[in-house]
Amino acid sequence: MSRVEVNGVELFYEAGGDGDPLVLVHGSWGDHETWTPVVRALALRFRVLIYDRRGHSQSERPPGPGSRFEDEEDLAALMETLGFAPAYVVGNSFGASTVLGLASRRPELFRGIIAHDPPLMGLVTDAPDLLPSAAEAGRAMESVLEHLRADRPLDAARQFVEEVVLEPGAWDHLPERVRDTFVANAPTVLDEQSDPAWADLDLDGLSHYTGPALLSKGTQSPPWFAAITDRLAKALPQAETHTFEGAGHIPHLSHPEAYVQRLIAFVDGNRDTA
Repeated sequence: MSRVEVNGVELFYEAGGDGDPLVLVHGSWGDHETWTPVVRALALRFRVLIYDRRGHSQSERPPGPGSRFEDEEDLAALMETLGFAPAYVVGNSFGASTVLGLASRRPELFRGIIAHDPPLMGLVTDAPDLLPSAAEAGRAMESVLEHLRADRPLDAARQFVEEVVLEPGAWDHLPERVRDTFVANAPTVLDEQSDPAWADLDLDGLSHYTGPALLSKGTQSPPWFAAITDRLAKALPQAETHTFEGAGHIPHLSHPEAYVQRLIAFVDGNRDTA
């Protein structure tokens, strides 16, 4: 068990493997263990860093509302403190938003970006075909937040999984450890949602990043994620896009072998430009 203090907060982390540095950034509700299905295979090819974002699981949970900017600064400090900069940095969901937000300000920290389904809804507010599904998701998310405000974390986590990012019945198919983690980390979601900038990104700043990038989505993800990926691809014309067939919002849990293979292929195909 390893800990390091960055930006006044103690973060839990694990590092292992040998090769190019690779940092994995988990999404909302989760922690470093959501990467368990892929981390051993990745450590055969990379020097891998996983950690719990502030407020999550074994990392310190500071009082008061937080912001994605703080997560971005934590990621930068962690990479620099532990000797992982520059690195290939992988993010899922809110972790992908964190990775992209940091890349828009600190591109020198990255050998490459790998981002799946960042919930940057602010980028697609002008897409009329998404309005019905986005409105439905917004109503479900407000109900999730009501559960959280009323201290019903299990109800909140289940509704988020089944009505916002995955599908009805998906909660019971998640590993028990993942479900327990989602419930334990539920309070962090109120912090994320209270940040007025949580769904936005500086696309002009991101366009200054000229290194390799892989933007992925799943065929079973809600439709707005594909629209967000398309908008990001326009800001990063050098980016590759990939669709995981049969996968949804968390492909490293549902399709770990395909996820590892695509990530390694991306890195190996771009080593000369990283």
